[in-house]
Amino acid sequence: MAEQARRDFNRTALTVQCGRAWYTGQRAEKIPAGLVGVVGNDCTSLDLSYNELTSITAVKDYQRLQELILDNNNLRDLRTLPQIPTLTTLSLNNNKISDIDAALKRIQECCPNVVHVSLLGNPGCPDQLTHPTSTDEEDYDRYRLYAIYVLPSSLRFLDSRSVTRREKINAERRGKYSRTVKLVPELSSKLVSNTIDEFDDILFNVHYTPLPTSIRDPLDHKGAFGRCKYRYSGKNSEGNRFISNNDL
Repeated sequence: MAEQARRDFNRTALTVQCGRAWYTGQRAEKIPAGLVGVVGNDCTSLDLSYNELTSITAVKDYQRLQELILDNNNLRDLRTLPQIPTLTTLSLNNNKISDIDAALKRIQECCPNVVHVSLLGNPGCPDQLTHPTSTDEEDYDRYRLYAIYVLPSSLRFLDSRSVTRREKINAERRGKYSRTVKLVPELSSKLVSNTIDEFDDILFNVHYTPLPTSIRDPLDHKGAFGRCKYRYSGKNSEGNRFISNNDL
């Protein structure tokens, strides 16, 4: 059985060196069960980039893992992320994670000593590299404050740059108010559709008119015409010099 487990992955694509392992570009949908048998559970660094991972439950077998690289996979959430108290680096760039809030909270729960976290290129991350038209620098700055607020205090690097002392202070003060909510495209279109349906009568089927609803006789009015009964003196007014006696 152990020998069969070791054969459930492409052995020639695996590189192991000094407690570090690379198994990239193999279109794997989950971490091969036999990988730990070759790499060893004392592996400190595991790079699984450029696969098609949708689950990372098997990471629990690596009991001394300090660095986990999962860039360019198909992870839609981090519900399968196990408890890894030894982990200091977690890279999740270019995955399919839409709910960044849930991902940050999961990292906070499972990786209490993490130092470096990167989530660039995910649908829910408001970075300008992947969303140049829909996000700006202020969106990303708000996201950083919220991420720094949620993630463990051990965090020193977020995405492509270090966490500054000023960011730490700002995150403590207003990080919890900086949460950015991004609608999933399918949900957004559904909401728009429902709104149009709900207000369809108001928008398209109501014949609006500014005229009053009551009908009165043309002679039933309070208007007046003729020479005005009061006299305008125009004292202390610059406009007075433009008024002739015939106008009064």
